[in-house]
Amino acid sequence: MRTVTIVGASLSGLYAARELRAQGYDGRLVIVGDEPHHPYDRPPLSKDFLTGRADETRLALTDTEETTELDAQWILGVRARALDACGRTVLLDDGRTVSTDGVVIATGASARRLPGDTLAGVHTLRTLDDARALREELTRGPCRVVVIGGGFIGAETASSCSSLGHHVTVVEAAPLPLVPQLGAEMAAVCAALHRRGGVDLVTGTGVSGLRGTSAVTGVDLTDGRTLPADIVIVGIGATPNTAWLAGSSLALHDGVLCDDGCATALPQVVAVGDVACVGGTRAEHWTSATQQPRAAVANLLAGRTVETATAVPYFWSDQYGARIQFTGRRADGDTVRITEGELSDGAPAEGGFLARYERDGRTTAVLAVDRPRPFMRARRELARGAGEEQVRSAAR
Repeated sequence: MRTVTIVGASLSGLYAARELRAQGYDGRLVIVGDEPHHPYDRPPLSKDFLTGRADETRLALTDTEETTELDAQWILGVRARALDACGRTVLLDDGRTVSTDGVVIATGASARRLPGDTLAGVHTLRTLDDARALREELTRGPCRVVVIGGGFIGAETASSCSSLGHHVTVVEAAPLPLVPQLGAEMAAVCAALHRRGGVDLVTGTGVSGLRGTSAVTGVDLTDGRTLPADIVIVGIGATPNTAWLAGSSLALHDGVLCDDGCATALPQVVAVGDVACVGGTRAEHWTSATQQPRAAVANLLAGRTVETATAVPYFWSDQYGARIQFTGRRADGDTVRITEGELSDGAPAEGGFLARYERDGRTTAVLAVDRPRPFMRARRELARGAGEEQVRSAAR
């Protein structure tokens, strides 16, 4: 291949570029990004950046030395409009085309929005520009903040806003936040972190609309209540950025459908990160975005799937001064057992805890709050078990 184009100047896009050079590709490398920024780290946006403890220089994932070593052509601030797989070209919104032999799709995902969220004071938190705008408003003085969505981004943002002295309410349509990820028992523990952090948590009701003419003044709930609001933060998930691939003949369903090695049905086209549905699963986590490119690039250069990207899921979240870590694949019906530490009034006691999810006598997942070393040991143990199971499955 003489030219490889990475569409998406994202975390996974950068890791794909690094892997291409590390695995010996010395041809032309083009990186297309819809934002004007070089790749940056997103997790701090809802935490240290929002609270002012980190500036933009600490978000940068590359420096001048690495940029020189990658020897890539960067096309930033321009969206990809289409992929012509037959003609082997990527079409850009500004009318340009990029002729290419291989393509890495790393376009990530976009924050879901609510009707009426064009009102002043309504924010999403997905990009650096989103975080800039929200941080500017939060520094104007104490205000009433309503966070819609109790997932990880919503919880982290609520925690940051509370630490800045704002009155914060989190609205979650489910009976508890994080139930799909953690199950009801441990979700209740994380819900207690909100209360301990002085944040109001409203669950079991949705949002029917936003109030205001030019600027938001309140949030109408489906149970008839209205929450007054000066700032509203919408954290209701993300949608994979696949619209530009319509008509490309790629299979699209909650992302770009790939095999276990991130390879699509089109030759010399792979997908990584938040946009990739790898082996039937799309994982919006930092670790997936950094681990998948190794296999994806190996398969791209080989022209076939020679390596898989399947790994035991892992994610973490920082909320209200607590570090939450989770690994594994829990399922409804798993038994949860706290093996280290304890709870106090439903919340993690001082020193945190470690809990194991178990099924048929084996550990399926591990959750820890403020127990990083025991968690990492349990994570390695779980990964070894998964690897041994893959070997047994392959032998059968």
